[in-house]
Amino acid sequence: MRPKATFLTCLCAFALALVPLLPASAQEDASEKEIERYRAMINDPMANPGYLAVDRGEALWAEPRGSRNASLETCDLGQGPGRLEGAYAQLPRYFADADMVMDLEQRLLWCMEKIQGLDTKPFMAKPFSGPGRGSDMEDLVAFIANKSNGMKIAVPLAHPKEKEAYGLGEALFFRRSSINDFSCSTCHADVGKRIRLQGLPQLDKPGKDAQLTMASWPTYRVSQSALRTMQHRLWDCYRQMRMPAPDYGSQVVTALTVFLNAQAAGGELNVPSIKR
Repeated sequence: MRPKATFLTCLCAFALALVPLLPASAQEDASEKEIERYRAMINDPMANPGYLAVDRGEALWAEPRGSRNASLETCDLGQGPGRLEGAYAQLPRYFADADMVMDLEQRLLWCMEKIQGLDTKPFMAKPFSGPGRGSDMEDLVAFIANKSNGMKIAVPLAHPKEKEAYGLGEALFFRRSSINDFSCSTCHADVGKRIRLQGLPQLDKPGKDAQLTMASWPTYRVSQSALRTMQHRLWDCYRQMRMPAPDYGSQVVTALTVFLNAQAAGGELNVPSIKR
């Protein structure tokens, strides 16, 4: 898998190196065409290492662990104990047993503690994979999210705490702070913004940009050789804005995800996707 991805990356880089030879008016169009060509080449499940995470997550879901020697198969993700189809498409949501709005990763941590009797501190300390280190959380998210493929994002907003989470997420999206005086909206509230060759989706309004973006996470990042979840994406956004990183499984990330998924309502999930 990896050599193929590396070859495609080099091919794209070579093509893009030719762009400066074009007239200035044609450079942007040429860049977009080459990037789309690269994306089309890697957009193949047989060339997507993210599906290895799906397989690992399936094994973890059924593996008895913790002081209670129990699996996660009775964990209720919103569709009933153990029911996975469509669950990810309707998260985050309010859970009465926890009396809070949770995204998938928060809910998995809760089930690990309550059902399996697992100590979740190690998972929260290092939730993301790194060189020579895998991530149970990323694998579980890949497996569960994949069960909602082809379904439309439909985050519920009926419960007062769901509405409260949406309001908090909206406020956080537009709040400027830290040394750069940035907010999420600095990059994602205008049409046609870019960072170098990367187009930036407009996420402040409901529509196609939000749908395509949120429906493609979790994703396998070729540049990082790792599967990444929305928790990681938002954590990395805060890091790039030079803001204090949010705690893993925090209500800040959940609230932002509620807001973003509400903007993406109706988007059809196709995960894990693959990105540069």
